[in-house]
Amino acid sequence: MADTPLSDGQQDKIRGVFSAQKVIKIGTGTTSRKTVQQSYFYVEEQDNGEIHVQNLNDEHVPTGPTETIDKDELLEKYAPEPEFYQKEVFPKLRDLRKTLARADRHRKRGETFSAEMEYGNALKVDEDNVRANFGIGLCYMERGDTAKAQDILDRVVKLDAAFEEQHKHMFNEFGINLRKSKMFEQAVDYYTRAAEFSPKDENLFYNTGRAYFEMGEYGKAKQSFEKALEINPELQEAAKFLNHMAKKNLI
Repeated sequence: MADTPLSDGQQDKIRGVFSAQKVIKIGTGTTSRKTVQQSYFYVEEQDNGEIHVQNLNDEHVPTGPTETIDKDELLEKYAPEPEFYQKEVFPKLRDLRKTLARADRHRKRGETFSAEMEYGNALKVDEDNVRANFGIGLCYMERGDTAKAQDILDRVVKLDAAFEEQHKHMFNEFGINLRKSKMFEQAVDYYTRAAEFSPKDENLFYNTGRAYFEMGEYGKAKQSFEKALEINPELQEAAKFLNHMAKKNLI
């Protein structure tokens, strides 16, 4: 199961591939029948003891939304598949991580075409990979290709995982670059979607206000800045923007 030992000497965490059998119905009416289908999942135990379960795609890498279950349900409904993990899944995950690392290095060096190629290779393995989607979108924006950046944005906003805490750094960078690229309407859509997951994050409303301000939508900008201050009255940046707008008679 390729467990990872904990540094504090507690029991090893669960990590690996499990299978589960599900009964599915095929056909309709008198011709319908039931059959048993075996599916494979990537399973990883979190620090809080929750078990995260994720489907494997045709390339044998975990992708898509994550389901949270407890250990009892895992033991009851799933069977470990250590050989499948070692032979099929682990090598693919290792190669995917290496591809993403190369892509990130190219992008940081300003080699956007090389980075785009590597991110593209990662997306061939996992089209919903958050890091690859953010990365290739940033490459497009850095090159000024807003049409392709829009296509990536449309994909990103549909990925729930894009707004998880683990992707916060790339999430912020992506949003900032939308604004720098003068994709203000897209930035509003992006931050609005993010606020569905983090409704108490004052920075999301502040950034939404910035985008509205650049669009000349001063009333909506005011509402966004006020919402940010409602969440965090100490957010000086939002207060300064409101003062600036008032002095310019924009609100």
